[in-house]
Amino acid sequence: MPFGRLERNPGATPMSEINMTPLIDVMLVLLVIFIITAPLIGSRLELELPRAEGAGAGDAPAFVALAIDQDGRLYVGEQAVAPEQLVERVREAARRDPATEVQLRADRRVPYGRVAEAIGWVQQAGLTRIGFVTEAPR
Repeated sequence: MPFGRLERNPGATPMSEINMTPLIDVMLVLLVIFIITAPLIGSRLELELPRAEGAGAGDAPAFVALAIDQDGRLYVGEQAVAPEQLVERVREAARRDPATEVQLRADRRVPYGRVAEAIGWVQQAGLTRIGFVTEAPR
C-alpha cells in the first residue's frame, strides 16, 4: 500500500553567502555620479570678479584662498574670518611653507582700501606671494 514516501524533504537550506554583485553595482553608479558632479560644485561664495587679461592661474602647490565679498567681509576658503583670524591662519600657513601663495579673490565692488588692508594683513603674517584671481574677458 503506497502511502507516500518515507523520506522527508529537507526544504530550503539557508543561504550562507551574500551576493556582492548588486552592492558593487550600486557603489559604481554612486562613484560615477560623484565623478560627474564634483567639478560642477564650485565655490558657494558669490563674487563678481573683475575681468582682466593676464596669465592663467598659478600652479602653486600650497596656497591660501582669500576672498573679500562686496560687503568687505573676509573669507579663508569658504569660512568667514575676522582680520585677527586671517593673520593667524596665514601665519600658520607661512610656518608650514614660506613659499605658500595667497590667491586673493575680491569682488569688483570692494573699495581698493579694503583690498590693500587685506594685503597688509597677509604680509604682516609673513607671506609675500599674492596672486589676484580675475575672470577672463568675454
